[in-house]
Order: sequence, then structure tokens, then C-alpha cells
Amino acid sequence: MSEQQTTGRLYGVGLGPGDPSLMTVRAVEVIGAADVVAYHSARHGRSIARSIAERHLRADHIEEPLVYPVTTERTDHPGGYRGAMEEFYEEAAARLAAHLDAGRTVAVLAEGDPLFYGSYMHMHKRLADRYPTEVVPGVTSVSAAAARLGEPLVEGEEVLTILPGTLPEEELAARLASTDSAVVMKLGRTFPAVRGALERSGRLAEARYVERATMSGERTGRLADVDPASVPYFAVAVLPSRIDAEPVARAGEVVVVGLGPAGPLWLTPEARGELAAADDLVGYTTYLDRVPVRPGQRRHPSDNKVESERAEFALDLARQGRRVAVVSSGDPGVFAMATAVLEVASEGPYQDVPVRVLPGMTAAHAAASRAGAPLGHDYAVVSLSDRLKPWEVIAERLRAAAAADLVLALYNPGSRSRVWQVGKARDLLLEHRSPETPVVLGRDVGGPEESVRIVRLADLDPAEVDMRTILLIGSSQTRVARRGDGRQIAWTPRRYPEG
Repeated sequence: MSEQQTTGRLYGVGLGPGDPSLMTVRAVEVIGAADVVAYHSARHGRSIARSIAERHLRADHIEEPLVYPVTTERTDHPGGYRGAMEEFYEEAAARLAAHLDAGRTVAVLAEGDPLFYGSYMHMHKRLADRYPTEVVPGVTSVSAAAARLGEPLVEGEEVLTILPGTLPEEELAARLASTDSAVVMKLGRTFPAVRGALERSGRLAEARYVERATMSGERTGRLADVDPASVPYFAVAVLPSRIDAEPVARAGEVVVVGLGPAGPLWLTPEARGELAAADDLVGYTTYLDRVPVRPGQRRHPSDNKVESERAEFALDLARQGRRVAVVSSGDPGVFAMATAVLEVASEGPYQDVPVRVLPGMTAAHAAASRAGAPLGHDYAVVSLSDRLKPWEVIAERLRAAAAADLVLALYNPGSRSRVWQVGKARDLLLEHRSPETPVVLGRDVGGPEESVRIVRLADLDPAEVDMRTILLIGSSQTRVARRGDGRQIAWTPRRYPEG
């Protein structure tokens, strides 16, 4: 740094979660050597940070209480709560800078860790680029809560998510549903929304509550049993590791989960959560392979042509009290497993088995997004597979959609055993559409071999289409343009010409 050596040194000192004996040796050393000890406090003047470090304060320490002007978002400040706090941080930083300029060493105390949801960071951002600075890490409330619960927080490949309880309830629910373990900070007045989010995400029964971890008045227990009116700010909600956890009592059910067209980026938070919570995973081998292996889960792979048998097997597991996720590529309700499961579930032995369907990104929408917006107006979805319906029915539907000038999304256009359908469909559509009609060929969209091309309908080559390809056939209004980067895009205007 370019500062003269006569300036003081700034320290952000992590004090740990509350028990003074959990302060680090380095924290004690820094406080003992400091000229100035600063700490945040509420307007009543009491400071938790000061109380933790009190035994290490000297009579000759210069103390700088940084008193918050407000503790809620209600304020008469012309800039509102944010304006009041910004003004406070600027004023506090100026006070500390005056000590540093005078050559004094300043230790700013922070509960937990200084850079983890702490007030010190506001001083750090304003001063660290101007003065020599050291941050002394501290034990976080997250670690303390897990220790007091005596339960593993994360193991193996699990993911830990830290959330502020101030997030909207819907956002909390989505994030809680999609993660393995979680800690929700800043409870207090946010507790009802946090509890609601845990319930909406199906994880309330797993949730634990820790209040004032390692401090006087500590309380732990099941979060569902906590009185909302009794919850202070210094409390956290914890979803511990699911590995080897005691099973939560619940009735068996089947959840049909849409995986999207490829990979975890296309998976919804709700789907991710249900896959993690399932006792059993049932599905076509290729799709099951896309779901991470989890300790304790049973996986039941099968061939792609035994949908009814797969559905019956899943429902039988649910009748035994198992929570079963039946996986399906794309959206399970679009030429996929939801129909098979619901059809079997409507039969006598399975009518009382709960069945839910979770949506997923469809192959058509994924391919359309890569190409632009070819599905921007009315469109029809047709499967070219004649395994479950005769070709005559397919041809009739193609003619009707083409005559109505609908954009077409064609699923299952070809496979090793079906090689002629694409050519037949092309010739049929050319009876109603211009040879210039744009056709999007989306192959392995979202996967490692993704390819998205736009060709003329007259140039559609069946040899370039396989079972991993979806075709989007434009209407008379679909347009194609080349962007400045050379990429071709297609879109169908939302406004249709008047007759």
C-alpha cells in the first residue's frame, strides 16, 4: 500500500457465536494490542459484541460505540431506512478513519465472522482500501448451531445453502426445496414466513430450531413446535444432513418428475427437491442416469418400452409406504410418463395412492429458445411415432394443423426402426406450406452434442433426424433473420394478418 507507516491498522475481529471461550487466540491478541475498540450497538446502548469481548478490554482502551440510528425499517429519514443506514455507516467510517489517521490501531468487534452477514463489512468496504487491514475470522452461528444440535450439517456431496429469512416466502420455499441442507438466518419477525416456506417445500418435519447458540438462554428443538411469538433475531432454522437421518413418518406417494431436456440447469427447484426426498427412483435407465446418486435411495432402472409396468411398479412401492419419484425427460405430461402413471393409478388397487405431477421444461420450448421464438404464436404438438397410434391418424392431424397455418412441434420424428416418417411428414406439409418455410432442427438441446439449425422445409433431410431430434415447422408467418454475430434466428410474430 502507498499509505505512510504512521497510519494505524484496521482489524475486523470475529468473536464467534457468543460464548467468550470460543474466541480465537488471534482475536484475543488483536483486542489486547489495539488502541481503539469499536463495536455496534442498538440505541439502548447494550452491545452483544462488547459483552463477548469484555474480559479482554483494558481500562485504557478507547471505546467507540457505533450506535445504530434505527433497528427496524421505520424511520423519518428522507432517504428511508437505506438512506439512514448509509449515512450512519459513512459517519461511523469517518470516526474510525480519524483514529487510523492519528496512528491508532482500531479493532472493530463482530459477532460470529466479520464477513458473514456482519456489520463490520460496511466499515471494511469504506476503509480497507485506505489503511492496512486484517480480518480475523470467527466461528459462525451456522457452525455453532450444528454443534449444539449434535447433527451433521452436510456430508459427502451434499450442498449447504445459507439463506436470510428476510427473503420472500416463495423464494425461500423454492431454495429450501432444491437444496440438501440449509440454514436460515435472521429469524425474529421473519419466523412465520420461514415456517411457511419450510411447510410449502415439504421440509418442516426435518427442520430444527436453534436460539442463541452457545449463549445464555440457548434453546434448541423441532422448529414445528416453536411459538412464533417467542422467536428472537438471534435464532436460526436448520435443515441438517439427510444422510443417515431418521426417516420422517409419511404416507407413500408417487411423484412424476420432469427432468427437462438435459442436465441440472434445466431442472426446477421443486423437481430437484422431490428427487432428493424420494426413497425410490423409478425410470428409463438413460433418464435415471441424469439423477445424482444419493446414499439410502433405491434406483429401479428399466427399458423405455415398459411404461405401464414401470408405473405399476412405482405405485406398488407407494402402497408399501415408499415415497417414489418416477423420472421423465422434458415435461412428464408431454408424450411421457405422467399419462402412464395416471392411467394405472385410476385402476382399482391404486385409486387411493397419492399421485402428483411436477412440470419440466419441454423439448419443444428448449429448442425454440435456442432458435429464437418460433413458437411465438399458435402452435400444435404432434408425435410422429406410430408405435401407439396409426400413421393415418398422424397424417390427418398434420394436414389439419398445416391447413390451419399452425406452427408444428414434431416429437419422436425418427429412430433406428422408424426412418420414413420424416420424409412422409415433409411431403405432406409441402402440400400446404411454401418450400421456404423455416424448419428448426434441435438435437440434444442442453446436452454435450447440442446442435440447432434452421433449414427450408424443402431441404429437410430425413437422414439428419434421429430420436434425439425435435422439429419445429414454421407457419406462413414465421420469419428468419441473421443477427450481427452471424447467428440465424427464427420467430413467429404474435400479430396475425387480418383476413
